Amino acid sequence: MIQTGNASFVECNGRERAIRLLDNGTYKELLGPFDGLESPHLEPQGIVPQSDDGVIVVKGTMDGHRAVVISIEGNFQGGGIGEVSGAKIAGTLEMVLKECESGKKTIPILLFDTGGVRLQEANYGLLSIAEIGAAIVALRRHVPVIAVIPGKIGAFGGMSITAGLCSAIIMTKEGRIGLNGPEVIEQEAGIREFDSKDRPLIWGTIGGEQRTAAGFSDLLIEDDTGAVKTAILSIIKGDVIFETKTEQVQRYEAFLNMADPSRRISPEDVRDLWNQSGKKAFENCSASQNAKFKGRGQTWFDLLRNDAEELGDIPSVRVADAFIGEKKVRYIAVVPDAQNRFPRARNGEVGVLEGWSIAKHVRKAIEEDRNGKKRAIVAIVDVPSQAYGYHEELLGIHQACAAAVDAYASARLAGHSVISFIPGNAISGAFLSHGMQANRLIALRDPEVNVHVMSKQSAARITQRSLEELEAAAKKVPSMAYDIESFEQLGALHSLVDGVDASNPGQKDCNVIYKEIEKAIEDVAMSGSTDLKNRLTSSFAKLGGRTASILVREKLNEQWN
Repeated sequence: MIQTGNASFVECNGRERAIRLLDNGTYKELLGPFDGLESPHLEPQGIVPQSDDGVIVVKGTMDGHRAVVISIEGNFQGGGIGEVSGAKIAGTLEMVLKECESGKKTIPILLFDTGGVRLQEANYGLLSIAEIGAAIVALRRHVPVIAVIPGKIGAFGGMSITAGLCSAIIMTKEGRIGLNGPEVIEQEAGIREFDSKDRPLIWGTIGGEQRTAAGFSDLLIEDDTGAVKTAILSIIKGDVIFETKTEQVQRYEAFLNMADPSRRISPEDVRDLWNQSGKKAFENCSASQNAKFKGRGQTWFDLLRNDAEELGDIPSVRVADAFIGEKKVRYIAVVPDAQNRFPRARNGEVGVLEGWSIAKHVRKAIEEDRNGKKRAIVAIVDVPSQAYGYHEELLGIHQACAAAVDAYASARLAGHSVISFIPGNAISGAFLSHGMQANRLIALRDPEVNVHVMSKQSAARITQRSLEELEAAAKKVPSMAYDIESFEQLGALHSLVDGVDASNPGQKDCNVIYKEIEKAIEDVAMSGSTDLKNRLTSSFAKLGGRTASILVREKLNEQWN
């Protein structure tokens, strides 16, 4: 553990943390409080906005090295990510990427103190976190992207996935990282699954000491500003180099393969499993091709693959290579598995096994096509949520989701057309992991096609609103709504398809989707783009769906130099 003096970093607010990391006299804040870029979505809901929207962006140097610090203020809306705050983070990382591509090495440092997506802005947060993740994966090819999780709130929700994408994670004992917070797990799965008032349970599951010992954090430091700076500089200077966690598919699969969720696994067990996983090869297994499960994901997977051989290794992740005309396509679907080793992931949720399996099959396609024609990768999306459970958090579901995000983003950057086809639900961390990194999103216009960050019941409980109040808020702020037409207004969809039977499709319906996928692949090829910027240039985005996201990026560009 790195130790120095005794100037608490945890007790600082977001702005103080950023200032203390940079060399004296080099601090320059971008889009600060006096620029007045507030969230336009809070006041209509009776919430007082903040003039920096809870994210502080500063440029300067650390020991002479060019750096940009992005600090999240946990005291505003629990550090939740909305449209403006999300655009500040994503836009800053995109600017750093431009600098790096031009040969100007700049180190991005993210200080996490966040519960994830701001529920009062819902799908804006989901879109922003996808764009943040895309920028991090692209940036890692140039410079280390450094995450610091000091304490107070920690890193939860989609922002835990963001942290999992970083080159290195630095934590204190007071830091916490997990996809689902203790209160959310208790609400979704019951107090027997996770008692949110049991402090030793929480720290033993998601605290900094446990996470570092179990392979989910890289450096454990004291709560001291000097220790934070020393740890960051050790990474910048290359004194310590860590293998990117999202790319260690075999090791994490070996780690999970040794876990036995039929009994209550202890934090100490997980530390032992992690140490053993570095020495043990993962034994591959094949999915049962006879196991079929109800659901739109399975139905559309079978229809689109057209009897092509299945390649998956677990029953809940179906994989097949097929053709649309002469175009080779890899289809991937997450489906229910009533026999899943992890009971909390038996209804089509993305859990620890699913995240790493997706990552493996996407990375296999990248490797196989490295020197040849790039097949398209189609994510068939019908996912009710991520899995909520004690074992899921203990075994790092956030890192499994990050692995899937990284794989899809890497495929896109490698020149594969990544297309999401959404015939069912696209909810929360499951959608971030399986679908949101696509070049193009295709959805069916159907009442049962929903996009959101959380189930209505959970969102109502956490925001302390009734379902009626939640629905009233959705009428004022489209990003709060669940229906696909409201999501379309935000500008991310490539196409919304009418006239298709979503639940019981026939060959005619299949042919319509083949054509939509083919058109999306051609559109990607014509654009020549491997990023997600088309979501900000669509007609819906420019006509009001992403007004604040676009404005933030314009202002950042003006102030950058």
